[in-house]
Amino acid sequence: MSEQTGCIKCGSTDADSKEVAMTGTGLSKMFDMQHNQFLVVYCKNCGYSEFYNKKSSTGSNVFDLFFG
Repeated sequence: MSEQTGCIKCGSTDADSKEVAMTGTGLSKMFDMQHNQFLVVYCKNCGYSEFYNKKSSTGSNVFDLFFG
C-alpha cells in the first residue's frame, strides 16, 4: 500500500476550501432555496476539486480526506 501525499491529479500540497450552497429539485429549485450545503476542497495548482457534505464532514479534517 502506497502512501499518497498531495493532490491526486498533480501531487501539489497547496489546497484551500470554500463553502458553497446549491438548490435541490422541485419547489426548492423553483424558489431558489439553497438547502444543500457543501465544503469544496480544491488544489490551488491544478484546480482539482472534491465536494464534501457540510453536515457530515463537521469535526473531521477534510484536507486529510482530500489528500488521502
